[in-house]
Amino acid sequence: MPRLASTIEAILYLKAQPLSIAELAEFAGCDRRAAEEGLLELMSDYGHRDSALEVVETPKGYSLQLRESFQNLVHILIPADLGVGALRTLAAIALRGPIAQTELVELRGSGAYQHVQELVQQGFVRKRKQSDGRSSWVQVTDKFHQYFQLNQLPQELRKMEKAEEEEEMRKNSVPLGEEG
Repeated sequence: MPRLASTIEAILYLKAQPLSIAELAEFAGCDRRAAEEGLLELMSDYGHRDSALEVVETPKGYSLQLRESFQNLVHILIPADLGVGALRTLAAIALRGPIAQTELVELRGSGAYQHVQELVQQGFVRKRKQSDGRSSWVQVTDKFHQYFQLNQLPQELRKMEKAEEEEEMRKNSVPLGEEG
């Protein structure tokens, strides 16, 4: 019969979510005190071995999880799940960014609001409020460049973007002496 700490390890692995002492005891078929002792033994085992995993206490219970120092592998090995619309919105942000979210919605339609939220959650896009507080600037993050293996967008696109920005600034600026 496996030792209780190993049984608790298997339970935490298979459930893949935080579990309370009571839940661990129920699944392991033991009382709470035995479950606590087995959990402490397991936590001690993980604390003394050079492992990518650890047992941690969270607000919802105890969990078997990847150590923080290995989180970069999650982003590398687990592909992002993005739909075609979100990918097109991401492409528009990459090519035109930083871009005002309102302008992005004009380009891509109202679905862009949901796409931006999804892209922020995935870490591909960053939002920051404009100084007037009415809209947000949206731009790609370093994760975008790393994930899609782009060191930077091609220089020609940068030149086009800069020319468009300068043109936009000329359109929106009011010459001195003509203020109303």
